[in-house]
Order: sequence, then structure tokens, then C-alpha cells
Amino acid sequence: MDDVGIRTLLLTQGFEPIKVISWRRAITLLTLGKVEVIEKYDAEIKTVSVIVKAPAVVRLLRAFRRHAKPVKFSRVNIYARDGYRCQYCGVRCTIAAPTYDHVVPRSRGGRTTWENIVTCCYPCNGAKGSRTPSEAGMKLRTAPARPTWVPAVTISVSTRSVPEAWRGYLPWTGSVDSEVAPVAA
Repeated sequence: MDDVGIRTLLLTQGFEPIKVISWRRAITLLTLGKVEVIEKYDAEIKTVSVIVKAPAVVRLLRAFRRHAKPVKFSRVNIYARDGYRCQYCGVRCTIAAPTYDHVVPRSRGGRTTWENIVTCCYPCNGAKGSRTPSEAGMKLRTAPARPTWVPAVTISVSTRSVPEAWRGYLPWTGSVDSEVAPVAA
């Protein structure tokens, strides 16, 4: 089977969308007894001894708890922690536009840690330079800290590319004919 473009929507036990997975991952979860198939595509998956329809929507059979792991330090998680807003001027940056800033510059012994990195727009980053915020006459909107929560991630899917089998399981905001609909992850 050609697995390009075959995606499966994974639902919680309560039928809420979690994320999009590959059909191969869905089959693995099915054979492990962790999910049930709710909707199928017309496409077939052929093995030596079995032919099955490709799963379009699967639902977890048991509730799951996310393990309390520390939040991974990454650029994306810094941006999510700060709400994609520059921590100096407050402007909201698009996903591709923000950069990050060391509050205490590395040239002054500042470290790359949750407590010393903030989301920053390019103009403020250039204005601050290798100075502390007080030296540059700038003020932080919030003090940077290690988050105790995993930043919420929202996946946006184009309604033009959403398989028909998924439409009853996605929480649309607006009409089905709209350009993009959010799916919580």
C-alpha cells in the first residue's frame, strides 16, 4: 500500500481528538489491543495473509495519563511558554518571526536556561544587544521561569485536506467550508 497521505486521527477514550498518526502506527496500536477502529478508508492494506481497510479514525480503549516529565528545554517550548509574544515590547510574533534573547548576555556569564531565555522580536533583540534589560532601558513583561506544564500545542489542519471520515470528530470553529480549523493536540 502507498502510505503517502494516509493519515489516521487518534481519539481519546472520550472521543476527543489527540493527534494525527500514520496508518502504520494505528495498525500497531490495533494489534497491541490499545485502540479500536471507528472509521475506515476504502484503501486496503494487504499482507501475506490478511487484507484490511486502512484505519481513518481510531479511539484509545483506555484512558491514559501523561507522565510528569520535566518540560523539554527547546526554542519552540520557550515561544509557547511566552505565548509567542516579545517579552520586551509585547508584540505577538508569528511562528516564523520570533527569536530568543539571553536576559543576562552570554558575554556576561549568562547561561542558556529557562530562567535566562525569553522570546524576543528582532527589533528588540537588536536594541538590547549585549546589555542587560536595565542597561538598555528595557523592562521584561514577565520573569522567565521553568514551566511546570507542557505548553499546549494546537495543530491547524486545512478543511480542504481533512478526510471526510474525520469530520464528525473534529471541533470546528466556524463553517466546514472555512480555510483552517484547529485541532487540539
